[in-house]
Amino acid sequence: MPKEFSYRGHSLESLAAMSMDEFINLLPSRQRRSLQRGLTAEQRTLLEKLREAKEAQKQGKDVTLKTHVRDLIILPEMVEAKIAVHNGKEFVAMTIRPEMIGHYLGEFAITNKPVRHGTPGIVASRSSMYVPLK
Repeated sequence: MPKEFSYRGHSLESLAAMSMDEFINLLPSRQRRSLQRGLTAEQRTLLEKLREAKEAQKQGKDVTLKTHVRDLIILPEMVEAKIAVHNGKEFVAMTIRPEMIGHYLGEFAITNKPVRHGTPGIVASRSSMYVPLK
């Protein structure tokens, strides 16, 4: 039996039923301050498109929103939405799960690729020319 999701003692249904002010009071200080200052125009536009996409999803359409907005905090109404967040090079697709509530969108689209040492690349040094490639 899977564990029931709760955020600071509240179920997903009760989080969705809360007003924005009540939800903001549950968040950590950085996220709380960010939301209390208000949403930017880009964040507001994304939320409106997200609400439209959720309506389309209820009708059976599969909608994935692409966005460059990485600084939006994931809200309970965004759960189950499909979003592709830009990481500086490409769009990283994700489905928002309840565990992501309270985090920023950008946390789930990593901007740097881990360095892989030990293999000669295109711009390898002269000494590595003699290293066998296999």
